[in-house]
Amino acid sequence: MNEEALKYWIALRSVEEVGCVGFRNLLAAFSSPQKVFAAPVASLQAIPGIGPKTADRIHFFSDWKAAEGEVVRAQTFGVSIVTCQDPLYPRHLLNIYDYPPYLYVKGSLDPEETAVAVVGSRLASVYGRFVTEKLSRELALRGLTVVSGLARGIDAAAHRGALAGKGRTIAVLGCGLDVIYPPENKDLAADCAVRGAVVTEFPFGTPPNAPHFPARNRIISGISLGVVVVEAGEKSGSLITARIAAEQGRSVFAVPGAIESAGSRGTHRLIKQGAKLVETVEDILEEIIPQTEVALRNTQSPPKAPTTESIPFPKRVSADFSSAAAEGLADTEKMLLSLISPIPIDIDTLITASGLAPRDVQSGLLVLELAGHIRQLPGKLFLLKES
Repeated sequence: MNEEALKYWIALRSVEEVGCVGFRNLLAAFSSPQKVFAAPVASLQAIPGIGPKTADRIHFFSDWKAAEGEVVRAQTFGVSIVTCQDPLYPRHLLNIYDYPPYLYVKGSLDPEETAVAVVGSRLASVYGRFVTEKLSRELALRGLTVVSGLARGIDAAAHRGALAGKGRTIAVLGCGLDVIYPPENKDLAADCAVRGAVVTEFPFGTPPNAPHFPARNRIISGISLGVVVVEAGEKSGSLITARIAAEQGRSVFAVPGAIESAGSRGTHRLIKQGAKLVETVEDILEEIIPQTEVALRNTQSPPKAPTTESIPFPKRVSADFSSAAAEGLADTEKMLLSLISPIPIDIDTLITASGLAPRDVQSGLLVLELAGHIRQLPGKLFLLKES
C-alpha cells in the first residue's frame, strides 16, 4: 500500500474512541479510511459504535502531519505497515472479534504459515526454560511458526528454541517497535526479525505500559491455532492469554510441572479446566495438524475480511433434518447447526461463516455437543453426530 493511503489508516486509528471494532465497522461501510474521512457526519453516526462526538472528531480531523510522520518513521526503521486488507495480514487473526486494523512489522509475514503460541512465566525455572526450548525447537523442525511475546523467561526461551530449530518465530510486542522491551532482548528481537517477524499494533514511541500486554496477548493467540502454556503461577499473565485463546476458539495446551512448584499452579489449573496436557510435541501436533488440513481445503487464499462469501462450504444436510434437530435451540445454536454437516469443519470457518463472536460460537458448540447434535474431533473439528 502506498504512503498516501497508509496516512489515512493511521489517522483514523488515532482518532479518539475509534477502537478496533469501530474501525472495522467503518471500513465495512465505506471500504477505505480515505472514504471514511470524506463521509458526512450523519453517515458516520449511522455506523455502530460511532457516536456524535466521534463522528465529529473524524469529520474535522486535522492532525495529518502526525499521521504522515508515522509513515516516515516506518520507512526510517525499515518497518512495514500491513493492513487487514493486505494478503500478508495473518489470516487467522482476522477471525477474532477485535483484530487490529493494521500491524507494524519488522521482518516478514507468511500468509501460509501454521503458527503455535508458546507462553509462560517471566520467572521461569530451569525446567521451564528447558522444556520450552525443546518444544519450540521441535515445532520449528516440523515446519510450524512459534509465536510468543519476547518477555523474559518462557517467551524468550520459545523464540530461542524456534531459532535453534532453524524455523520461523514471531514476537508480538506490547509497545512500539522502536521501544524493545525488555531491553536485554534487543538482540533476540533482531534475530526474530531475520528469521520471522517482530510485530505490534502500537505506534512508534509507545511505552510498555501494563494495559498494553493483555491487548498484545489477543494478537499472540489470534495469529496462532493453539496456545501452549509451559509455566504459570496463579496470577500469571499467561493465563489471560489462555483464556483469550479459549474465547477465540483456539486449542489450549499446558505442560505439567512439579506439584510443589508455585509456577505449576496455573498450568495445573488449566489442565483441570480442560486444557490438553503436553508431554511431547506430538500432543500438540495431533490437535493442530487436522486444523491445518481443513483450512487448506476450505480456503483458496487468505481472506481480506471475515465474510461468508469468501469460504466455500461442503454440502449441508437436508432441511428436514436440520429443522427437526433445531427444535428447542436458541438462534445461535440453530445457525451453527445449519453450518455443520457430516463433513468435519473447523471452528475458525464456523466463526467466519456465522459472523458470531468467537465466544458465542464456542458456547453454542458446547450446547450442541451436550445435546447430542454434533461431535468434536481432535483439532477443534466438528461434524454432525450420527443418529
